[in-house]
Amino acid sequence: MDITWIKFLLMSLAIFRITRLIVFDQITTFIRAPFLMEYEETNILGQKEEYLIPRVGGLRGWIGKLISCYWCTGVWTAIGVFIFQFYFPVIMDPVILIFALAGMAAIIETIIQKLTLD
Repeated sequence: MDITWIKFLLMSLAIFRITRLIVFDQITTFIRAPFLMEYEETNILGQKEEYLIPRVGGLRGWIGKLISCYWCTGVWTAIGVFIFQFYFPVIMDPVILIFALAGMAAIIETIIQKLTLD
């Protein structure tokens, strides 16, 4: 398989953005909800903090562990993107480009926020 450096970069950015979408973004809370439980704790200052922890045991617990781990989800996302790109390149090319652009926008926004807050 021959892959250009630009295709590699686009796929990398797309995988980054899809992984963040699955693990962190508010819009995909409904996907994570069956696999994670909310845990509330009061800190030293008396403020309540909420945490999401994987459910215990079974398939839902295993998936909960998977989607609460950025590194784990990234590997499976990369495998999925690679397989779909290999078999359905006409469909995946625009999808990869859209997610790559969103990923780059997220990186730029994070840098700008760091620079303006410091």
